[in-house]
Amino acid sequence: MFDRLCKCSLATARLILVAIFLLMGMHMAAAQGRRVALVVGNGAYRNVPPLSNPRNDATLIAQTLQALGFQLVGGGARIDLDKAGFDAAVRAFGQDIRGAEVALFYYSGHGMQVQGSNWLVPLDANPTRVQDLDFQMVDAQLVLRQMEGAGTKLNLMILDACRNNPFGGTGLRATDAGLAQMRAPEGTLISYATQPGNTAADGTGRNSPYTQALAETMRQPGLDVLRMFNRVGVEVKKVTGGSQQPWVSSSPLDSDYFMAGAGSNTPVAPPPLRPAEPPAAPLQPVPPKPARSTDMTQTLVGNWRHSDGVGCTPTHVGIVNVDNGRIYFEWRFGSGRPNLAVERIDNVQGNVIETTVESDVNTTNPETGNRIRYRVEGDSWTSMNLSTGKSYRHKRC
Repeated sequence: MFDRLCKCSLATARLILVAIFLLMGMHMAAAQGRRVALVVGNGAYRNVPPLSNPRNDATLIAQTLQALGFQLVGGGARIDLDKAGFDAAVRAFGQDIRGAEVALFYYSGHGMQVQGSNWLVPLDANPTRVQDLDFQMVDAQLVLRQMEGAGTKLNLMILDACRNNPFGGTGLRATDAGLAQMRAPEGTLISYATQPGNTAADGTGRNSPYTQALAETMRQPGLDVLRMFNRVGVEVKKVTGGSQQPWVSSSPLDSDYFMAGAGSNTPVAPPPLRPAEPPAAPLQPVPPKPARSTDMTQTLVGNWRHSDGVGCTPTHVGIVNVDNGRIYFEWRFGSGRPNLAVERIDNVQGNVIETTVESDVNTTNPETGNRIRYRVEGDSWTSMNLSTGKSYRHKRC
């Protein structure tokens, strides 16, 4: 096919590739239906002890869901929401899921039960009496009500929020530890990080044991949602030595539903660095901002040659994007999985950018935690790994 394309002009070839990918995307959408998710991670609390993992947990789940074709409310994980922001996100979720096939809500952060109701805690909450809850927190039932009547075939609520009451010292007493079990409306499955009334661990790693197991299991083809959550529970029970056992509350589901497909044994690709919808042609350049822009990081946006200097092809190209204080890399090598990396921008001075690698997957030498310095010079840039001393130069396609 590519031999024929080469006989056409480059512009014509690109148009053909775009059409092919659009048709593929339309076929997949028709086969699977629209899937919408709201992913929230609250950790930087203002009035109670902060939590270190929710940001990482929400980011991991958001990337995993995007890899599985979900449309995310807000375009990605919603991090550190106050009451107004949380309410707005839930309201947008309720609007976006109308007519969707699947609606999914994931929350990581402080959560508590009071008088049999489960409350999700925004950053600015500081209640001292039960009457404050309606005005300062988000009732989990509010989210379920957004799902009811939306016309979805499957609703999923996932709560990694079964922690101790953080407001016990302010006079607000929870009736029990952890979260209370909720009735699952028709076509709904609710998954808790641990049994009702128990507390869940944040874990000692980058992610909580529950979220880590969930992200890994979601990508496994051939698992319907009930078997998927059962496998998550088994894994969490094992890694926590039995101290934490996830719990599922479900109404009868009309049919089996597979997050990563029912019949393929091919592993699901890792989370992409750009939204899964709409699909884009592999070589469709990402238009960079003018080089004179005061935001030097934006000059990195686009398609780049590997350091070997070989010309750009659909299977040998580096794709860079910049968003929300982070640089996203996708390095393609042949037909295998691309190397995906996310780096946090720490400092920008002139044409020099310094970052810290937050994640680096599908590579034999991951650089997670390393510090990188970039020197941008027009249509090329040089990277220096300050941790290893290795340096590479890349030119724009």
